[in-house]
Amino acid sequence: RSFSSQTDGEARVARVLREKFPRASAIKVVDISGGCGAMYEIHIESEEFREKRTVQQHQMVNQALSEEIKSMHGLRIFTSTPK
Repeated sequence: RSFSSQTDGEARVARVLREKFPRASAIKVVDISGGCGAMYEIHIESEEFREKRTVQQHQMVNQALSEEIKSMHGLRIFTSTPK
């Protein structure tokens, strides 16, 4: 698949994250399972993470994706706050 086009799964996960983190300045979702939707890598930069420990930030993402996670094998989460 071309690098610019998202899989349906990537688009769905990104849409959920945009809804749950409206203040996010950057959201990137990559299917790292070869397109089958079993494993994703998520990079999200949001003001909502400020003053929170990494584990709390990741819990927020897990909570936001609680429904989607049920059909995944794994998830890599990278969170940050805008500089």
